[in-house]
Amino acid sequence: MPKSKRNKVVALTKTRSKGFELKKKLHDDIRECVDKYAYAFVFSVNNMRNNILKDLRSQKKESRFFFGKNKVMATAMGQSPAQEYQPELHKLAKRLRGNVGLLFTNEEKDTVLTFFKTFTGASEAKAGFKATAEVELQEGPLDQFSHSMEPQLRQLGLPTTLKKGVITLLSDYVVCKRGDTLTPEQCRVLKMFGHQMAMFKINLLSVWSAAGTFEQLAEAEETDQVEPDMEGMEED
Repeated sequence: MPKSKRNKVVALTKTRSKGFELKKKLHDDIRECVDKYAYAFVFSVNNMRNNILKDLRSQKKESRFFFGKNKVMATAMGQSPAQEYQPELHKLAKRLRGNVGLLFTNEEKDTVLTFFKTFTGASEAKAGFKATAEVELQEGPLDQFSHSMEPQLRQLGLPTTLKKGVITLLSDYVVCKRGDTLTPEQCRVLKMFGHQMAMFKINLLSVWSAAGTFEQLAEAEETDQVEPDMEGMEED
């Protein structure tokens, strides 16, 4: 009689998923950073852009950035006085809500605050962004584009035609007005004409120090200018 597989014992180590291992690594990395760095900041990001973030990381090679998996990071730090990994760290853990990240650094607090007060990066707006200015295109030739682009521009709503092989705008055209919620088509037009409305900015919300102090720097603000895809974006 064949043996039943129902009662077969399987070692727990064989059932661990890749996701479990990634969470454990993140948990361990957070605790290692708490031990290594003098300060930990919780921050939010306006208009998340990977290319600007990459530039930021290159400027801050001695620091570490973490995004997403807030529950795992909070658990690593401890979410109550009894659980906290270091004194006062549970207060920082409680600030890990929504689209926020963690920055670990050995730079002085004032140096970090000064740096991020001025660090920004312009980029193209994405659909759903609220226009920060009115953009109007003037009637006349658009010789920056090849003639083959004319159907594409017309499909995007621009009043164009070909005149002697040159794309020509037949009348002034308002792409958007200040405060408009941009559509994908408007964003494409703005990008094609080199208009960058979105501004990447990091907002420092709170800070913990290895000396056992915690300080609330600012309140997190709800904004539709923040991309909602930060969850799971952990540091490589």
